[in-house]
Amino acid sequence: MKTSIRFITVLLALICCRNVAAQIISAPLNIGITEKFYSKILREDRKINIYLPENYNFKDTLKYPVILIPDGGIEEDFIHIAGIVRYYTQPWIARFPKSIVVGIENTNRKRDFTFAVTSLDFIQKNGYKKEAIAAYGGSGNYIAFLKNELMPYLHAKYRAGLQRTVIGESLAGLLATEILLAHTDIFDNYIIVSPSLWWNDGSLLKQKDKIESLDNKVKVYIGAPNESEDKKMFADAKTLYNIASQNKHITAFFDHISDEYHATVFHQAVYNGFKKLYPL
Repeated sequence: MKTSIRFITVLLALICCRNVAAQIISAPLNIGITEKFYSKILREDRKINIYLPENYNFKDTLKYPVILIPDGGIEEDFIHIAGIVRYYTQPWIARFPKSIVVGIENTNRKRDFTFAVTSLDFIQKNGYKKEAIAAYGGSGNYIAFLKNELMPYLHAKYRAGLQRTVIGESLAGLLATEILLAHTDIFDNYIIVSPSLWWNDGSLLKQKDKIESLDNKVKVYIGAPNESEDKKMFADAKTLYNIASQNKHITAFFDHISDEYHATVFHQAVYNGFKKLYPL
């Protein structure tokens, strides 16, 4: 009798498992949209990754802030930053408004994120070989692409609002700093992490008067990793903060994340940056 009961129990369990397995339905887990965008300014196709807020409705009229990631490829920083934005904008947290996250896939970041220079002699001083930077000096075109092509497109198709944030680390941090200095009408908020301000012997930091004379109200978060790894990069980031904090129109934050390094700091810095830009 006991043997029969055990047999029936096992048989029923197998039948239940089979029924459960038969009911499983697999579906893709989508976190965004990828578009191919042809830039007349850059003269090439660029892949754009876009995260839209939960319950985004194309028929609605509500506009959303834009968060731009120059290093925004799927294999770069788009996914983890979109995750931070989704987390912080959940109704039970609501640190800042639901936002559209836009990541731009790179084709040549050294070219696009650096401004033109007359000589590359400074490269070797900073531990690099000139051959490692075959193309450079294209940031002017890249910024024009952002301002005159990409942003108008986002406004027209995705109801992008006027509030904009740019997030950049390393060379993308250099780019964000250049935008802060010369094109402050594009972004309201800046998250600049471990920036490569050594480019052209730190010439951006020598434009102190430009930063001091800015009259647009902006917020600037500057994150820096462990000082011992790269003392010059840390010092440059701190200098940028010191200059920016002297301008009454700039709300500046400096964040020394001592337990992270250049290769690991970005995610934590972006998380911290949003906390500083949008205090509860």
